[in-house]
Amino acid sequence: MAYYKSHRHLDAPIILKYGEFLEIMLNQDQLKVLQTVVNIIIPADDDPGGWEGGVGDYLLHQFEGDLKHMLAIYEQGLMALNAEVKTVTGKSLDELDPQAQEAFMAAIEQGQVQETWPVDPAPFFAMLVQHCAEGFYSDPGNYGNHDRASWKMIGFEVTR
Repeated sequence: MAYYKSHRHLDAPIILKYGEFLEIMLNQDQLKVLQTVVNIIIPADDDPGGWEGGVGDYLLHQFEGDLKHMLAIYEQGLMALNAEVKTVTGKSLDELDPQAQEAFMAAIEQGQVQETWPVDPAPFFAMLVQHCAEGFYSDPGNYGNHDRASWKMIGFEVTR
């Protein structure tokens, strides 16, 4: 049984930030591709990137709830993306430099692929972008937006 924590390596079962275990539905290859894609879509700068900002936790919790019906699409799309990058570059996505990653993802965004995908690549990419934004800017109660990082970044203050 594998478990997931966004701020750590994916090797060992550990406790999630919010103190509960979450059994992942994605295999290690899919999770590695997802983490890399999330950080391409929302790269770190002076503020946390997408993965550190909680997008991974958000998505994996949503896969047990509102996005449960999307899990198979994610599994297929992430494996197709992984196969595509290896066909095009001979490397995995995380081995590419940031400019090559962005160029590769721009081609996916346009649906320009060499492999046969089980899902349409352009809508899959659009869905990834949408869900990354949801996780990054969501209420932290939805398991994304760790430490309200994105809210702090845009100057949004919450008073309770």
